[in-house]
Amino acid sequence: MNKINQLFNNRGDKKLLSLYFCAGCPTLDSTADVILTMQSRGIDMIEVGIPFSDPLADGPVIQGAATQALKNGMNLKLLFSQLTAIKDQVQIPLLLMGYLNPILHYGVEAFCQSCVEAGISGAIIPDLPFDDYQNIVKPIADRYDLRIIMLITPETSEERIRFIDQHTDGFIYMVSSAAITGTQKSFDEQKQEYFRRINGMNLRNPRMIGFGISNAQTLKAAQDNAAGAIIGSKFVTLLSENEGNPNAALDQLFDALAK
Repeated sequence: MNKINQLFNNRGDKKLLSLYFCAGCPTLDSTADVILTMQSRGIDMIEVGIPFSDPLADGPVIQGAATQALKNGMNLKLLFSQLTAIKDQVQIPLLLMGYLNPILHYGVEAFCQSCVEAGISGAIIPDLPFDDYQNIVKPIADRYDLRIIMLITPETSEERIRFIDQHTDGFIYMVSSAAITGTQKSFDEQKQEYFRRINGMNLRNPRMIGFGISNAQTLKAAQDNAAGAIIGSKFVTLLSENEGNPNAALDQLFDALAK
C-alpha cells in the first residue's frame, strides 16, 4: 500500500503533522539530515520542496529558500540521488512539492519513475491544471502508485471540491487562505467558517490544512478541522536561523506550537 494511504488509514484519532522544507537550503547536502531528523522527532509526513526560480504561490521565506537552493546547485537529478541514498532508512511518507515547469523539463514519466526509485510516495504540484492532471499526469502516476495531491482554497467551488475529491487519492491539501504562504498569528472567522464548510461536506479523502500555521492557535484550528496540519514557512525560517541544524529548528518549532 502507498505510504500516504497507510498513514491516514492507521492514524486512528491522532492528528498528523507534516513539515515542508526546501531541498538544498541552507546547504546543498543537508537534505538527508533534515529528513532523517524529522522522522526521528516524530514528524508524520514530509514535503520536500523542489526549488524553482518563479514560485508564484510562495511567500518571501520560501522564495528565499528556493533562491538559495538554486544558488547552491540543487536540481531534480541531484535531489533524486540524495533521496535514493536514504530510501531504506525512511519509513514515513515523503512527497515532492514543486512547480510544473521543472517536472515537465525532467519528463513526467521519468519523474514518476525516479520518485519510485527514491522512495517518494506522492507529489504536490500547485500550478498543475486539473485537466492536465487527469489527462496527462494521473494515468502515468497511477502506474507508479504515486499520489498526486491537489489543493483547494476558500475560493474553490463546492462542485470543484467534490470533483477533486472524486478523482484523487491520498489526501486533499486544504489551503487556509487564497494568499501566498507565510505565517499567521490566528485564523479569522472567515477562515474558520471555510474550515467548517468543508468539514460539513463529508468528503471521501482526508484533508490536511496548510499555509499560515505557526503557533498553538493556528495549529489547533487546523487540527480541529482536518486530519492534521502542514507547516512550511515557520520551519524553513527556523532551519535558516539555526544554520541548517534540524534538531535545533525542531526544538524551537515545537516550543512555538505550544504557545
